[in-house]
Amino acid sequence: MARRTQPILKQLLSNSSVSSSPDVHPFLSLVSTRSVTYMPRPGDGAPRAVTLIPGDGIGPLVTGAVEQVMEAMHAPVYFEKYDVHGDMKSVPQEVFDSIRKNKVCLKGGLKTPVGGGVSSLNVQMRKELDLYASLVHCFNLQGLPTRHDNVDIVVIRENTEGEYSGLEHEVVPGVVESLKVMTKFCSERIAKYAFEYAYLNNRKKVTAVHKANIMKLADGLFLESCREIANKYPSIKYNEIIVDNCCMQLVSKPEQFDVMVTPNLYGNLVANTAAGIAGGTGVMPGGNVGADHAVFEQGASAGNVGNDKVVEQKKANPVALLLSSSMMLRHLQFPSFADRLETAVKRVIAEGKYRTKDLGGDCTTQQIVDAVIANLD
Repeated sequence: MARRTQPILKQLLSNSSVSSSPDVHPFLSLVSTRSVTYMPRPGDGAPRAVTLIPGDGIGPLVTGAVEQVMEAMHAPVYFEKYDVHGDMKSVPQEVFDSIRKNKVCLKGGLKTPVGGGVSSLNVQMRKELDLYASLVHCFNLQGLPTRHDNVDIVVIRENTEGEYSGLEHEVVPGVVESLKVMTKFCSERIAKYAFEYAYLNNRKKVTAVHKANIMKLADGLFLESCREIANKYPSIKYNEIIVDNCCMQLVSKPEQFDVMVTPNLYGNLVANTAAGIAGGTGVMPGGNVGADHAVFEQGASAGNVGNDKVVEQKKANPVALLLSSSMMLRHLQFPSFADRLETAVKRVIAEGKYRTKDLGGDCTTQQIVDAVIANLD
């Protein structure tokens, strides 16, 4: 609409009788400062059902924080809550049915037992729902001092194959074979998602992270796919970096990165590194998305369920999941509610009065929630 307005204004100003009018400049000022909105379809304001999985450890604390804030700002969502824990053999079918019906899920961390042959329910959900893209947004927050400034990195990782395929077996006693599977199909679609994200969000550069100098076939296929998709987006700069050099560059000059696209394992490591640089995993939002469904959770260390002491003292940091909930509201096309929530959280961080232990304070989860609610416009 703005593009059509400009020629009309020029035509008005070219008319001498109009250009001399004192009322034209206030009109120009109004156009330049007018807020951007969108036109919803009739009925889009109806409350949306969202599947809620509180999870383990600190999960019920931080998801409870989201529920309180959503209720306080009368957000047009309501939750269908399911009790799922990481020590279950599988995610109950009724949970998958709910997510398929609602299309959107919000979850706390699900603990994954180490060893013992127990599969991760987080990975199981991503595969079952084909949530092939994981997105973690790592950025500086005003008022939260970090070693580096101007960090604003989006890590987009392939979520369904690679080392996380779980294809392992014991060949003979004492010898285990673990298979890394890479396909052209999955490599192309994650590359396309990364470039599409960059294009739609006014991002300028996409960096592919790889180890093709060693895994020439597997990571070579990933790079080949990224290069093919990059050719279709000439306005976006494309470059490549080996994963070990990437980690070094992240801790020395993180401001050079914009959007990063990675295979599964590298993305997990890179996202957590970038989160630590930008302020910690407790404040970084994220989610997993596919063609039909989306699951929003803490961005980095999504399986983090805290420790018993934090749970007992009720001092878990809810910021990451609150910001992930803001992403969820945008996904549901409720942008004004998303902005209100994000702005309130950033105000609390900037003020510095209410912070949990991981951010240098000693507040409880409830104190953070109360502060966020008090800052809602």
